[in-house]
Formats: sequence, C-alpha cells, structure tokens
Amino acid sequence: MFSLIQLQSFVAVAEELHFGAAAERLNMTQPPLSRQIQLLEKELRAPLFDRTSRKVELTAAGRTLLPSARQILDMAVKTELDVRRVATGEAGSVTIAYTAIAGQSALPKLLRRAADEQPGVSLILRELVSTDQMDGLVKGTVDIGLLRPIVARPGIVSRPLMRDRLVIALPADSELSGEGALPVRALEGQPLMMYSTAEARYFHDLVLRLFASAGAHPNVTQYASQVPALLAFVEAGLGLTLVPASAQSFAPAGVQFRELEPSRGVKDLNRVDLEVAWNENNTNPAVRRLLELLETPAEDENPV
Repeated sequence: MFSLIQLQSFVAVAEELHFGAAAERLNMTQPPLSRQIQLLEKELRAPLFDRTSRKVELTAAGRTLLPSARQILDMAVKTELDVRRVATGEAGSVTIAYTAIAGQSALPKLLRRAADEQPGVSLILRELVSTDQMDGLVKGTVDIGLLRPIVARPGIVSRPLMRDRLVIALPADSELSGEGALPVRALEGQPLMMYSTAEARYFHDLVLRLFASAGAHPNVTQYASQVPALLAFVEAGLGLTLVPASAQSFAPAGVQFRELEPSRGVKDLNRVDLEVAWNENNTNPAVRRLLELLETPAEDENPV
C-alpha cells in the first residue's frame, strides 16, 4: 500500500512538473523525492511520469491518479483536523436531557452559548423527568442533565445551576383571583393539581412541606408529572396548582398567577433549584467544554 508521503511527493511533482521545484516545495532534497516516486510507481506497477532531460510529463496512469491523490490528501488533512477538534471538545456530539421547565428557562440560554462557543458540536436534546435523566446519566445515554435535586447515584456529580420559586396558578374565574400574595392556608380546601410521586417527587414533596409549614392540608384531586399538564388542568378550570415562576412565560392564556405570601416558614421553603448533573466517568471532551460554559453563567441566568 502506498503512503501519504508518496502521494504528497507525486502531487508536488505533478503540479510543478519539475523534480527540483517539487523538492524545494516539500523542503527536501531531490534524491529522496525521486525515491518516493519510484516506490509509488513500483507499488502501483505503472509509470507515472515521462522523464527526459528537458521536461517532465504525466503519463496516462499519472493523470488518472492525480485527482484521487489530491482527494486522499485532502481527506487525510480533514480527518486529522476532525480528530483534533473532537479531542479538544471543539467537535463531536453531546446528549442533553432537561425537564419541561428547564426547556423553557435554562436550556435556550445554554443552546445560544453553545452555538457561539462550540459551533462544531452537535447537541442531541431529550425532554425527560429528573428520575429518567438520572437513569440516563448512569447508563451513559445522557451526557448532561438539567434536573431537580433528587437522590444521588454513585458516580453522578451535580451542582446548582438556577434558582426559582413556586407561585400559585389559578383558573381565570377562580374565587382566589386578584392581586397580591396569598398565604398557603388560603389554598386549603381548594382542588389542588398535584405532582406525581413517582416522576416528580421533588415538587411533590416541596408542595407538601409548604402546606405543612402553614398547618394546612392539601385537597389533591389530580396528579401529573409535568408542569405543562398541570397548567392544562388549571386552564380547564379543574383547580389550582403550584408551579415555578418561570412557567409564567409559557402558561396558557386562561391561567393567572399569584405569589405565595412569604410567611416565616414559607419564605425559607419556597425555593426551587435546578441542577446540572453529569457522570464523572464521562470522557467526552465536548461535555467537559460545555460544563465549563455552565460554570460561567450569563448575567440573566439567575445563577445560584
């Protein structure tokens, strides 16, 4: 099999049609250049040049080889650059999982920054609840997760990314409609759209703690795992729910919001955290570079 140095030598002579000029172009002397051409001709079992004392011309075999030789050399250079870019995190692919709320808040900002600073990296996006994200991080099907704080798994590293608060989402015709903050006790007896325990344990437990801190009891009538589904229940007039304040940006038109009154217990509890998580054994350089971007959040990202 011929080598790249043999093809480089051949292309240089074919383009210069002069061994001396080709040798100078390749920063080598003429004898080793001639030797590379001879080895290539021996490998291909065909003469590539007609040589006389006055000129050098390509043979039919040489003219056939030239475009392919150029293509092979271009591909070799491209492959070398691609490998280097992947090794440094400038290229490759990263699978990012995110919750429904993160998809409306943290994710778009991350995508804009990645497009600016890692344009060669392909991002694969998957909307998953936090528990499924954690499973994906463990199995290696997810590289980076934007999830709620849940029970840690061995080998999974996480850190705070953004902080939010819960607000009350009400049907437009609710008797609690109005302005200003409401105490948690005002929600007692109202039909509450609640987070499921299996897929949204973080929010489920947070809502229960808020009610308990006010000595109130929730009247749960419906369960759902994602905020958009809970807001759909509210829009249908089935009751109220508690959602992150960032959900107001994509809520249906028939839903209104009121703040929770920051009483002593509620003020301390009403904190919704979003974390970024990854597997510490992940060796993808593009993942590391993307995590570095997340370590320096933009001014409008409400960093923790």
